Amino acid sequence: MRKIAFITPPDVEYGFSLTGITQVVSEAIGTEDALKKIMEDMENGLVIIDERLVNAGRDSTGLSEERLRELEHRWQGILLVLPSPDKPPAEAEDYAARLIRRAIGYHVRLKL
Repeated sequence: MRKIAFITPPDVEYGFSLTGITQVVSEAIGTEDALKKIMEDMENGLVIIDERLVNAGRDSTGLSEERLRELEHRWQGILLVLPSPDKPPAEAEDYAARLIRRAIGYHVRLKL
């Protein structure tokens, strides 16, 4: 069975590791290096990254969504972005729409 790994910011340092899942704590600037290291281990099949580390790429200090997709295409596992717990409801809806558009390749309007 392949392993699951989480990449999180320092404020949740002990959250996932308490469950026995591999957790790598990273600042925004070191997210890409942490992701590459996890992807090198063939036992890892699912990597989940805290959204706060991906969105940090917009200010050129972390991993951009474009770079994340490039790395995902070269890897045999699954790469997911965990929504930030700090989001207001309107932003959460935008995130759901982005996920659906990425999965099916079509923009869907959601009414919740």
